[in-house]
Amino acid sequence: MWKPIRKFVWLGGLCLVAAAGSANASIVDVKVPFAFVVQGRTLPAGTYRIETEDASIVLIRGEGATHAGTFVLTTPASGSDPAGASPALTFSKHENQYQLDDIWLDEHDGVEIARPGHHKF
Repeated sequence: MWKPIRKFVWLGGLCLVAAAGSANASIVDVKVPFAFVVQGRTLPAGTYRIETEDASIVLIRGEGATHAGTFVLTTPASGSDPAGASPALTFSKHENQYQLDDIWLDEHDGVEIARPGHHKF
């Protein structure tokens, strides 16, 4: 089992928020400068579009030269956005791999990536 070495937030000018067609849908475009793991799948460094319709499933889709993507099961995140009102992704570093933990669209609207074998009740 991996021990988390550290947890950090990826944010700033790299995240752009755009309104989507549905009132509840949100889109975040983000450039991640390193490969990362999400629900057991490794995605390469690159530009990604993250689309959320509700708090249970998210689409992470590579843009431009990044042709990777996946659907991700999520649960509502507790707490608040570590970046304040800006969109943010949080990662944990395990040895030499980064794992996506949370996706924050704004100060109070975030989702936590569901992990196989870890259940929240």
